[in-house]
Amino acid sequence: MQRLSRTLIQLNLATREQHLAADAAWLDLMVPIVRKHDYVQHLVQVYGFEAPLEAALRYTPGLSALVDLRPRLRAGLIVQDLMRLGLTPGRIAALPQRFTTFSAPAEALGWMYVAERTTLLHGSLRRYLSLHIPEVAAASSYLSVYDGVVGQRWSDLGEALDAVAYLPSVKHRLVRAAIHAFEALRGWFQDSTTQLSVGA
Repeated sequence: MQRLSRTLIQLNLATREQHLAADAAWLDLMVPIVRKHDYVQHLVQVYGFEAPLEAALRYTPGLSALVDLRPRLRAGLIVQDLMRLGLTPGRIAALPQRFTTFSAPAEALGWMYVAERTTLLHGSLRRYLSLHIPEVAAASSYLSVYDGVVGQRWSDLGEALDAVAYLPSVKHRLVRAAIHAFEALRGWFQDSTTQLSVGA
């Protein structure tokens, strides 16, 4: 039985006011009339946020000793899905990205928490979109990556959070980083420069 992480529970509570806005971009796809274009646009925006975030996590000193990053690298799967949906490699390479860097594991884990939290919606979103957009069945590698293991991924993240947040000051830094990440994610999705003109 997986142990509940005290730090993860506290982080959920401390950031709960941010959750609805963070989920909105995903839930906006679960509408009666959703088009292929809507899904492509969403993947484009997710890629622009997560691809540079993954790079920043890999270069954060000490982070890989706390959590295995390899199974959490999902940007390549977004690329696969976008190519299956008609985007060329050159077009994907030119997509805008939101870059960041981290100086310590606590800050990086705060941002990782925000990116990982969206995976809780992936299963239901994939099932919904597959019913409404036939192409999604062959272009949902990103949404499927945690099928059957999402609980284990959360447990592993919780262990890393507990290991790093041993002092109140570090826990405060962790919460601050997560709130900053939520704000950055919301701003990224609202930024018109991330919009891509793609045929439906």
